[in-house]
Amino acid sequence: MTTLHHEHPTHEHAHGPACGHQEVPHGDHVDYAHDGHLHRRHGDHWDECEPSGHAAHERHEHQHGEGCGHTGVPHGDHVDYLHDGHRHAAHDGHWDDH
Repeated sequence: MTTLHHEHPTHEHAHGPACGHQEVPHGDHVDYAHDGHLHRRHGDHWDECEPSGHAAHERHEHQHGEGCGHTGVPHGDHVDYLHDGHRHAAHDGHWDDH
């Protein structure tokens, strides 16, 4: 699965460890949850960090939700859950890797 390059053109806020936004480990970088989407540094600007395609997380029996023990991150019209270094999102009766 690849990540689309979608620049966030009017983003003047500098994310970092003390910026106040949820840090989300994502592969080889860190995303920051901000205004319902995720930002990642890309050179001298910030991108929306959105996967392309559909990647179902196979054999995931744990049910995420309030009180499940995993951090929820608002993401657009749903909540992703941080689990084992990636984000899980509910999708049609299974969990996707975001």
